[in-house]
Amino acid sequence: MNREATDLAGVRHIAHDTLGSTNAEAMALARAGERGPLWITAARQSAGRGRLGRGWVSEPGNLYASLLLSDAAPPDRAAELSFVAALAVRDAVAAATPALAPRLKLKWPNDLLLAGGKVAGILIEGETTRQGPATVVIGIGVNCASHPAQAAFPATDLRAHGSEASAQTLLALLSAALLARIAQWDRGKGFSAIRRDWLAAAEGLGQAIRVSDRSRERSGRFSGLDERGRLLLDLPDGTREVISAGDVFPLTLRADRHDPLPRS
Repeated sequence: MNREATDLAGVRHIAHDTLGSTNAEAMALARAGERGPLWITAARQSAGRGRLGRGWVSEPGNLYASLLLSDAAPPDRAAELSFVAALAVRDAVAAATPALAPRLKLKWPNDLLLAGGKVAGILIEGETTRQGPATVVIGIGVNCASHPAQAAFPATDLRAHGSEASAQTLLALLSAALLARIAQWDRGKGFSAIRRDWLAAAEGLGQAIRVSDRSRERSGRFSGLDERGRLLLDLPDGTREVISAGDVFPLTLRADRHDPLPRS
């Protein structure tokens, strides 16, 4: 497991050839006393994890990165970092491939779509210990060079749309973009601005969707986000449901297949 230490926009960066999971490595370092901010990246993951415990093998060519943050936010505001990170990923991909920027959309709660296909995803993990403040790890996966052929939600990659942006180029842009978005968010004080920017790029806003949380599915119109970032679903009977977690699909797409995205 070779590693190289560098800096990214002033943030320390440890790059590995292969890791089981960049999120797991970042959390292990935090438990051992490491303080953020610190980027952990890998050219390949052998035990990457996605939301709801989903797993996959992450082959070289794509971006697998995790940012370790110490005392990043009050525990009750940490979930907002999903929206912060999603905007930063969109900012970075748009900067790397300006021609594709108009086709980039955000899918609730934290996926990036390109021309309707998933091109990036995010996994936020954290914990509080007796030894210090809360630790948060923001795991980000971007399909730069390849994507899964079969997936619950259609996937794509940057190369398939004519972009030659490498994982290394994208990471440098992402580090700067994420620092800027974290500053804008300001430990939750600026979430209203983050929410506004996220909604401006939202996929499916005002449209019919299906939401699945493994225990049940419901369909309705995606009418926005509340002040905490929860999805507002207007149901056919005229009532509104506030949803804290789940997978979002267009009504025409089945919700019973596996998650496609290489998150960290």
